Amino acid sequence: MARAFLLLAVLAAAVAAGASAAGIGGGGGGRRGHGTLFGGWRPIPDVSEPRIQELGGWAVAQHARLATDRLRFLRVTRGEQQVVAGMNYRLFVDAQDAAGRSAPYVAVVYEQSWTNTRKLTSFDPAAN
Repeated sequence: MARAFLLLAVLAAAVAAGASAAGIGGGGGGRRGHGTLFGGWRPIPDVSEPRIQELGGWAVAQHARLATDRLRFLRVTRGEQQVVAGMNYRLFVDAQDAAGRSAPYVAVVYEQSWTNTRKLTSFDPAAN
């Protein structure tokens, strides 16, 4: 009996520590470590990382499959990410049309790594 109680106490402490570290529960004000607000957009520190560039290229390719503008990916110039049940990425990409004209676009990609889900949720010209 005492052993089961001790096990429950250790388990409860581990859950409480995990919730505290994730910013869940009281006192955190819905914030995670380093002042990141759950659900809030935060800048991607280094968009030159190959993974971010690949994600931008994937977004342009997905758009091109559905559109007639035949855009070609050039680069991600900046981006933001949002923690949800997975991750949203708002990527500002430069793309080139068939005539060779380049223009900025904003692609929003949802990704959930543990289910291998990736969706292009929007792709629009960027406001100048």
